Amino acid sequence: MAAAAPADAIVVAAGASTRMDGVDKLLATIGDRPLLAHTIGALRGAAAVDGIVVVTSRGRRDALAAGGWAPPDRVTFVEGGQRRQDSVRAGFDALESSAPDPNGDRIVLVHDGARPAVSRRVIDDVIAATARHGAAIPAMAVGETLKRLSGDLVETTVDRADLVAAQTPQGVRRGLLREALASSVARNGIWTDEAALLEACRIAVHVVPGDPANLKVTVPADLERAASLLVPHADRRTGIGRDLHPFGPGEPLRLGGVELPGAPRLHGHSDGDVALHAVADALLGAASLGDLGRLFPAGPETPVGIDSRSLLDSVVRQLAASGWRPVAVDLTIVAARPRLADQLDGMRAAVSAALGVVPEAVSVKASTGNLEGAEGAGRAISALALATIETTR
Repeated sequence: MAAAAPADAIVVAAGASTRMDGVDKLLATIGDRPLLAHTIGALRGAAAVDGIVVVTSRGRRDALAAGGWAPPDRVTFVEGGQRRQDSVRAGFDALESSAPDPNGDRIVLVHDGARPAVSRRVIDDVIAATARHGAAIPAMAVGETLKRLSGDLVETTVDRADLVAAQTPQGVRRGLLREALASSVARNGIWTDEAALLEACRIAVHVVPGDPANLKVTVPADLERAASLLVPHADRRTGIGRDLHPFGPGEPLRLGGVELPGAPRLHGHSDGDVALHAVADALLGAASLGDLGRLFPAGPETPVGIDSRSLLDSVVRQLAASGWRPVAVDLTIVAARPRLADQLDGMRAAVSAALGVVPEAVSVKASTGNLEGAEGAGRAISALALATIETTR
């Protein structure tokens, strides 16, 4: 088998993570390292890739260097620009300076820093196709039906037969990229990826099959997807919790970590938050740590009226001490009264905060119609929770 053509890589990692609810996605921990360290590691693992230029902020550079995830003999850092194309140019200039290639025969891979799960197969295929054709990108066929809108109305359906979704790394011979970056087209346009610039310069771009696992982390929920791809060895377990409490005297109702003034409270030794009790039992069951009643019996050792958020916090800490952490929860509340539709988002936020997971990892639903038993008669509320945990060891 012929040796792969030599290549260098530019990792574009200068973005501000504007859709991540304040989380720097590139430094978010997945497994034992930051997301960006996984991306760099994937490129370092490709035999044909020599030098890697990471275009990012000083803070990210320092974090990666401190963790030992970017050995200086193979990884160079430079500051990024305002736009993606400015960052790519900064990375290319650094590459030209550190590893000159006067003939322009070497391959340059430009890869999104937020694509940590890129496979060796995709990298090798792009390098091979670039060596043959001059430029290549991985792409996936578009599966969904596409619509063109006019305001909030559908204007027409778009034929998807010839459409693909571009991924990275995008490969190009260095001489061709040098030519494109020096062109007036590059100076006067805005380019969302390198293929668009090459197309505008009439440089043909070949396509190789992409990979569904080569996701780009864009929103918080993508971090969980990335973790499932990058940490397959993590031991995951699932538990089920169910609880039911009748209505009692007094108010307010505590449910899902939210207080509902004007609604009667649920009877119990604690504040009666049946939803948080179900979540706690599901977590304990997944970790084989017993149940909430065993940990907090209805006796003098448990204060009357104790806030169920404190109970859930204690359960989360007990999980951590046993080497587990919550990953996701699916919670269903069964009640004929009160109306809960307007409270579900608040409950979701409260549960996610208590568990230390992103809100997208928590689902809270209410079943309110065609009910039987005490819930259907409006005498009680019950909750059913399904919780997933994973080991931290």
